[in-house]
Amino acid sequence: MDYLTENVAVNLKRIRQSKGMSLDHVSEQTGVSKSMLSQIEKGTANPSLGVLGKITSGLRIEFQELIATPLVDSYLVTPEDLVPTKELEGQYTVWTCFPYEDTRLVEIYRIDIEPGGTYVSGGHGEKTREYLVVTDGVMTVECNGKEHEIHLKQAFRFETDQTHIYRNRGTEKTSCMCFFLDYH
Repeated sequence: MDYLTENVAVNLKRIRQSKGMSLDHVSEQTGVSKSMLSQIEKGTANPSLGVLGKITSGLRIEFQELIATPLVDSYLVTPEDLVPTKELEGQYTVWTCFPYEDTRLVEIYRIDIEPGGTYVSGGHGEKTREYLVVTDGVMTVECNGKEHEIHLKQAFRFETDQTHIYRNRGTEKTSCMCFFLDYH
């Protein structure tokens, strides 16, 4: 289940229950079948924009309220949950662990770079800072015209308002966890 499908599942059930509505009542209000609503709440259906529009209109809620990441105390992401966000065979793979959200100031990514591989990342705007921790191998990061070699278990911080480059000059794969922080 992708994170958007999961968001809709959790939010629809929460909204329905907070309004004291049964699936039958929501179906009457929205014009969406009870079986489809049940599947959406279980996370087994991937509703179209049209269906989501009927739900938001019928329940008189904002679209964002339905798709926003639910506020939860804790949430575990396992490697099995991750699908590559970006990849170039023989060069790099990027996974999104926690994506950008308007309500949170942090994004978290995992980056693997193959031996001899390079990953070029565009700037992420002013007042965005990246923190990375190397979890395998040695990674070279080029930012602001300088190269920095970061070794296993070392952490590095830099401003990400310009293009920056991740390189693996070694003979083994290198990996890091990247944390983007917006400090507006």
